[in-house]
Amino acid sequence: MSTAVVVGSGPNGLAAAIVLAKAGHQVTVLEAADAIGGGVRSGRVDGVLVDHCSAIHPMAVASGFLTGLDLERHGLRWRLPEIDCAHPLDDGDAGLLYRSVEQTADGLGADGARWRLLFGGPAADFDTLADDIMGPLLRIPAHPLTLARFGVPTVLPASVLARVFRTPAGRALFGGVAAHTFRPLHYPMTSAIGLGILTAGHRYGWPVAEGGSQAITDALAAAMAELGVKVQTGTRITTAAQLPAADITMFDLAPTAVADILGDRLPRRTARGFRRFRYGPGAFKVDFAIRGPVPWTNPEVGWAGTVHLGGDFDEVAATEREIHAGRMPRRPFVLVGQQYLADPGRSAGEINPVYAYAHVPHGYTGDATEAIIAQFERFAPGFADRIVGTAVRSATEMSVYNPNYVGGDICTGAKDIRQLAFGPRITLAPYDVGIPGMYICSAATPPGPGAHGMCGANAAARALDRLRRR
Repeated sequence: MSTAVVVGSGPNGLAAAIVLAKAGHQVTVLEAADAIGGGVRSGRVDGVLVDHCSAIHPMAVASGFLTGLDLERHGLRWRLPEIDCAHPLDDGDAGLLYRSVEQTADGLGADGARWRLLFGGPAADFDTLADDIMGPLLRIPAHPLTLARFGVPTVLPASVLARVFRTPAGRALFGGVAAHTFRPLHYPMTSAIGLGILTAGHRYGWPVAEGGSQAITDALAAAMAELGVKVQTGTRITTAAQLPAADITMFDLAPTAVADILGDRLPRRTARGFRRFRYGPGAFKVDFAIRGPVPWTNPEVGWAGTVHLGGDFDEVAATEREIHAGRMPRRPFVLVGQQYLADPGRSAGEINPVYAYAHVPHGYTGDATEAIIAQFERFAPGFADRIVGTAVRSATEMSVYNPNYVGGDICTGAKDIRQLAFGPRITLAPYDVGIPGMYICSAATPPGPGAHGMCGANAAARALDRLRRR
């Protein structure tokens, strides 16, 4: 029987392990931490359940890899809020995103027809479209016409595509989702990730995992156990000499970490690409335990599973420019999760968990807690009075919690044009490291961050194909 080793146990490492085990390989997963899951873990703050990083899952629920595993057998249940996402404005208005394209468009007034035009067709075709967008971009597409229809707007800067919308609510709603790219919104291709998330969401919604994101990891662990995959936690790999002999070795690690481990074994071109890999801005996370609901000025925001706090589009764009330049804005863009709305079991009586992180400069060493609370107070006066507990994980602590989050970069790499198109280095084989039998499968590779597992599944498929050709 052939053997495989997977270093790192985020969702992509677990996905790679499952694909390889299903193909008949004897697989061992090596994890440096005491628990598997990477950023897809959950815990308790003052008695309420919170997600450590990955929290809302429009791309995971749409993942061909995850849907093919029947993880409901292992307890995974998706739960949807009444409103997927809200973006409140200072005048009390808010852009509201529903799973339904029509319902979203109806709430956007003058922008309704434009929203339908941009998302109606791609959302209806998403299952076909996913075959192409959930893998390497630089390849012959399986559905070229469908991909072209979706792909043309993705090359635009978000600041350009936002001009399609006339209303402040429409522009802000689009801009808040586009800001998930952690890039200045006037840069080319900053529309890509936002359009991908919005299109997937209109097909499947923005769900949470019942019982926390940990339920995704637990379900994958159960699937691995059925396949006989061995897991060793507390096993940190720092040099190539520590790697067990194997026919296939997969790295669910940041490219710089792979370069450090393999050292002189890497071909010069690969080593240069991995060591020059660029990381993006960081996330500063605060989990709140609050008494009662968030007192939003606009009550409809209180039904949204995700809330973006950042003001109008121009303000969001300005704050993303600031953090990219290494300056901490006074009013940072804050992503809020109200997962308990769809999954009430996360709460403890009248105490509810509220998830939040701010976009901050790469490696930011300051404390953004008060800035985050101030953004809540701006759109939900009285929020601070309801706080009964907090748990803070700074940008620097993020990289301790998960070493793939270098400088607090929870995307595992800047999503600029080159790294979006090619991955860790300029190549048409983004999962290869240039050493026979060795591959990288982290979120630094296509299709990028999320709990979807597709980076690992794609890399494992590549490894199996190369092994068969030997």
